[in-house]
Amino acid sequence: MKHFTATEAKNRFGELMEQAGNEPVAIQKNGRNYRVVLAAEDYERLAKQNAVRPLVKELHKRSMERRREVYEALAK
Repeated sequence: MKHFTATEAKNRFGELMEQAGNEPVAIQKNGRNYRVVLAAEDYERLAKQNAVRPLVKELHKRSMERRREVYEALAK
């Protein structure tokens, strides 16, 4: 992953956008990653992956409710 400081990102915005088309680019502020710029296709792929998460959470909740005694016994 490429890294730009916030100042570099502002001053070299065109280059940042070009790089973000190839790989995610971290923008650093005070020496820490602050934001990440990535291609729209990459964002859409990640957003679709996160769409499964609510279903997984719901199924986990149901499992915990149905098998509470088993989970509690295993936790001891």
